[in-house]
Amino acid sequence: MNKTIETKTAPPAIPLKPGQSPSGKPANPLAEALKLSLDYDELTNCMRCGFCLPACPTFSETGIEAASPRGRIALMKAVADGLMEPDKAFKDQLDLCLGCRACEPVCPSDVKYGHLLEQARETIEEHAHHPPHIKFIRTVMFKHVFPKQSRMKLLGMGLSVYQKSGLQWLARKSGVMKLFPESMSQMEKILPEASSKGVVENLGTLVPAKGTKVARVGMFRGCIMDVLFTETNINSVKLLSQAGFEVVIPTAQNCCGALHAHSGEKSAATDLAKRNIAAFREADVDYIVSNAGGCGALLMEYDHLLQNDPEWAEAGQWFAERVVDISDILLRKGRLPDFRDERSSTSVTITYQDSCHLRNVMRSGSAPRQLMKRIGNVQLVELANSDKCCGSAGIYNLTQPNMANDLLDHKMEDVKKTEAGYLLTSNPGCLLQMKLGIEREKMGQSMQAVHIVDFLYDRIVTDDVNENK
Repeated sequence: MNKTIETKTAPPAIPLKPGQSPSGKPANPLAEALKLSLDYDELTNCMRCGFCLPACPTFSETGIEAASPRGRIALMKAVADGLMEPDKAFKDQLDLCLGCRACEPVCPSDVKYGHLLEQARETIEEHAHHPPHIKFIRTVMFKHVFPKQSRMKLLGMGLSVYQKSGLQWLARKSGVMKLFPESMSQMEKILPEASSKGVVENLGTLVPAKGTKVARVGMFRGCIMDVLFTETNINSVKLLSQAGFEVVIPTAQNCCGALHAHSGEKSAATDLAKRNIAAFREADVDYIVSNAGGCGALLMEYDHLLQNDPEWAEAGQWFAERVVDISDILLRKGRLPDFRDERSSTSVTITYQDSCHLRNVMRSGSAPRQLMKRIGNVQLVELANSDKCCGSAGIYNLTQPNMANDLLDHKMEDVKKTEAGYLLTSNPGCLLQMKLGIEREKMGQSMQAVHIVDFLYDRIVTDDVNENK
């Protein structure tokens, strides 16, 4: 006996009023903005295969799906599809993301997760309602300090006075540092010596190549690098010169914009990018060299940042194609000197912590290792899980101290197993985080954290270089 299958048709759709959600409630302005800003094709490009899960530090720590790249993409897509509201939990999961982009190299669909994250953070920031003091700090730092090299130098001068005048000793002795959050007081202990005189003040704007010129390169000095890591910038230029590069340091360059882009200030990052492009284009360089993985990653993506600007798209591509990490260009194009640790009669053991952005965005994880293996009398011991983020991630260790410290504690467990005397890295944020780890573990007597440039330059076996150190 045949049964008639009864089918039900959906009632006719009720037209929505402007600003109304499917539930009938007023539409969430942030949700509507996210629908417009998120790249929906990129969201649907995710196959939900899960290859990103073991690569993600926050998922490894929490085991929570929402704390993974796949989970965060699902949250973004749910908002874009109108299935959920971008509530506090949604924002918290995006804030918890380090932005290390370790998910990208392992993704079989080549999902540009970092671009999605920045799109979401920019839109959230546009609709954010910060307390007055937070709004003031963001405005001062993002608009009036980082973009202005002269003000960064004033900041360097202030820090230098604090460090050398006895104020630092007094602040620590009096216990006043206990009034600040623990993450800030810990970071204060390991800040390097600040300076108001950067690489240009020390070397000038043009340093000729030693011997036959290999190429003309532009040195990206950065903002924080030139204030807190001046010696590293100086050593970078001298090392490039020794390897046969003519080095020009354009004075019109400014902050790369990475901190802005990662904090939802994309418009400011775009303005900074345009100024940097103009400065280096006028310098007529073959390559643009970065010694900071975090800066280099954004510099390399200026083409993406400016792709929708008809006046700057081509210039952004010109710039991005020339950006290279210092280890990479030394290895591929340089006339390398001999390196050797002549201060020790026995082999010196070193290990290396990857810069996430250098490895995952610039894809230059092997160059630093190949350079280190060329140093005589030095043994490189690979650090287990060196591809895992150390917890620095720009200012993440200040905004998310609990997760940052958990990641750092696990990192230091692996560091101890190497029994190395030196812990090298290629990014200032990573370097500070490693110094913090050594301080927390009380390993200062047996280990130093050093930028790879400083380690290499200090071991050049060339008389005229050594005489000028």
